[in-house]
Amino acid sequence: MRILIYPHDLNIGGSQINAIDLAAIHAENGHEVTIFGVRGPLAHYIEEKGLAFVAARELRYRPAPSRVAQLGSVVRDRNIDIIHGYEWPPCLDAYFGAHLVLGVPLICTVLSMEVSALVPSSVPLIMGTEQLCVEARLSRGDVRVLEPPIDVEADHPGIDGRTFRRQHGVSDSEVLIVTVSRLSIELKLDALVDLIDATERLAAKHTVRLIIVGDGAARTHLEARAADVNEAIGRTTVSLVGAMPDPRPAYAAADVVAGMGSSALRAMAIGKPLVVQGEGGFSLPFSRETYDTFLWQGFWGKGDGTSGTERLADMLEALITDPEKRSRLSEYGRSVVVERFSLRRAAMVMEEVYADIVSASGNRPSIREVMIMASRAALLEAKQHQPSEKRKRASVDQSRLESAARVPRQGHR
Repeated sequence: MRILIYPHDLNIGGSQINAIDLAAIHAENGHEVTIFGVRGPLAHYIEEKGLAFVAARELRYRPAPSRVAQLGSVVRDRNIDIIHGYEWPPCLDAYFGAHLVLGVPLICTVLSMEVSALVPSSVPLIMGTEQLCVEARLSRGDVRVLEPPIDVEADHPGIDGRTFRRQHGVSDSEVLIVTVSRLSIELKLDALVDLIDATERLAAKHTVRLIIVGDGAARTHLEARAADVNEAIGRTTVSLVGAMPDPRPAYAAADVVAGMGSSALRAMAIGKPLVVQGEGGFSLPFSRETYDTFLWQGFWGKGDGTSGTERLADMLEALITDPEKRSRLSEYGRSVVVERFSLRRAAMVMEEVYADIVSASGNRPSIREVMIMASRAALLEAKQHQPSEKRKRASVDQSRLESAARVPRQGHR
């Protein structure tokens, strides 16, 4: 089978790494695989995997006619059997060209925590959680669930984290909390602020460190908050070390990991106890008792919108003070990922899905659906580029960043 994989971008992130890792297994299984996407840091990762890569044009609008045409040419020239887009922008690029005009089967994976109205209802859809799969089936046809896969052979408990600890001055007596995350404003910022503040509370009673691995728009402001915490505690308690192309040593160095999505699953694969974070102050440890919750909603959650600092600090304290509990949760987490979330299992499922879609292909989208999707995409782009909307978004983002840079000291403890 000739498969084209189109991640939504090639910056470092869980969805993109999942797409590339799955593509590599498909190629190992004898399929011809091409990665299409805007060149970014993960282009080197694609090269390391030995996969064919075609760089997409960098464009301002989504979907853009020139990229739709470029993708169509790649699909035609390589005689592609099926296109797999990740998130709605790649899906629409493929939908309006190679799928609609050339009749090439298309499938879309959405790992965002909502069902996007910008994925056409006629396109088979993969969602990352059971909850979102059930929700999507209310308004569309072919919807399946496939949780983010993890390469349990590359991510394993035998990875050495001692060098990472030495590089960052973490002593054997310190309990190290690690999070590996994009430092973005959306989805991540509030959780990272809660984690920094929770670490400050813990540091008043315990010898604890927090290292944040990642980069993004919020980095400067989070560094300011970390500096504030370090000054208040009187020692280095929170460190931001930037992005790591291979963050496995950071996971391996940790005594406890906090995170969400694929990052949370990687921590479990490497054998680390985990506290899952989300939006609105959500946090919950992964354990036998919470297993079903995370299978339903994914390794993420929504809180009540209030600060999650105190709850998170209590959960982390229960782990950092109990080495035996950490050991039990580490073993359990690893066993769950190997059994349920392994990359090879996901690739096998995905290849069966591809075969089903290719064999059932033949029906083109209706004119009505095409017009609806074109209208939705045009309206979204018009709103995104409207000066008043840009100013409004910039103002909200700046306010959130400024808040993230300061620790409210009065009544904090």
